[in-house]
Amino acid sequence: MLKVSDLNVYYGESHTVHDVTFELRSQEAVAVMGRNGVGKTTLLKALIGMLPSRSKEILLNGQPIQRMPSYDRVRQGLAFVPQGRMIFPTLTVKENILAGMPRGGEVPEYIYRFFPVLQEMSQRKGGNLSGGQQQMLAIARALVSDPKVLILDEPTEGIQPSIIKELARTLTELRRERRFSILVSEQVLSFALDVADRFLVLDRGRIVHEKNREEVDLDEMRAFLTV
Repeated sequence: MLKVSDLNVYYGESHTVHDVTFELRSQEAVAVMGRNGVGKTTLLKALIGMLPSRSKEILLNGQPIQRMPSYDRVRQGLAFVPQGRMIFPTLTVKENILAGMPRGGEVPEYIYRFFPVLQEMSQRKGGNLSGGQQQMLAIARALVSDPKVLILDEPTEGIQPSIIKELARTLTELRRERRFSILVSEQVLSFALDVADRFLVLDRGRIVHEKNREEVDLDEMRAFLTV
């Protein structure tokens, strides 16, 4: 599905992501874990094309995308929900969702089925939603492009614990029904355990640890996340 080989990112003379190599399989969910500042957001932005990078290859379904601008990567099947959500605060919920649809039309049925609160608030301005509702809206806007891979950057940031549990369950059900893969950067271990099949730990811009969910040692993983 998504294959990344020897990806490097530089800020000026600073080398921030080092030779990152991994594969994301079809309909798999992978969590990129690590402390603040280790390069998680930089890695995801490089994958979607928001930051320049150097890599041997980035393949999506066998198609090289490393030289494509971000909008072409989206057309190829990547979707990105950035940290902080970045919805349009002055547009309504419905207008925000429709803005993500490349060919126009109506809001797909499954969006309101999985996120009923968005239907209830379809005419409310995006900026008037709670943090959890804004995150649901940002995910819905990404999903209507019908992606092969949904990339999420710190989706639990600023969301209350009860909503985090609900969001994990919804993402898992959506992945199974819509048959897309998930790549998520996260620090909340409980959320990652609910969502991910496999874990990659990033430290100083390098992948230093990789485990399937059933192999995860919780104490070891917490040590990677502790400042």
